[in-house]
Amino acid sequence: MRTAQPDKRTRLIETATKLAYGRGFRETSLADIAEAARVPVGNVYYYFKTKEELAEAVVERRLDEFRAARAEWDRLGSPKERLLAFVGSVHANREQLARGGCPVGGLCSELHKEGGALAKKSATLFTEPIGWLQKQFRAAGHDKDSRELAMHLFSSFQGMAAVAHGANDPKVVVMEVRRLKNWINTL
Repeated sequence: MRTAQPDKRTRLIETATKLAYGRGFRETSLADIAEAARVPVGNVYYYFKTKEELAEAVVERRLDEFRAARAEWDRLGSPKERLLAFVGSVHANREQLARGGCPVGGLCSELHKEGGALAKKSATLFTEPIGWLQKQFRAAGHDKDSRELAMHLFSSFQGMAAVAHGANDPKVVVMEVRRLKNWINTL
């Protein structure tokens, strides 16, 4: 029995997401994406009029990934458990982070450099998780400093990803995740 192949549009988005993570979005041509997705390059324009439209779809895909993870975390019983699960997901991706850095942080940073509507759209890759973290800290009784705590946690995550990648050392993530979990448990 054959498994169903994703449609061409989905394949293009998935492929663009992977290639953007490995090479950078601007360093990846539409022809590269089409070839890797096994879609004729002329067909790309049927689904995406511009490379920016494809970049928007990649941003949406990354947001959907976060939202799916968030839905799982939201099923947990307490804000502290949800925060620990967020940090645990970072630990689970330590090898990937050491090899390539944060896929969300890298994409957001790259797209933000150019300004415009795409930069604004890509900012949601940071603002949405930070907002969710803030909500968790507020629910844990930290009304006054929930934003600062959320920024600290998210910044710690981005920093550890950058350092682990720069050093090509997943142990950086292990060490920092342990610190963050200990910190969350003291709140």
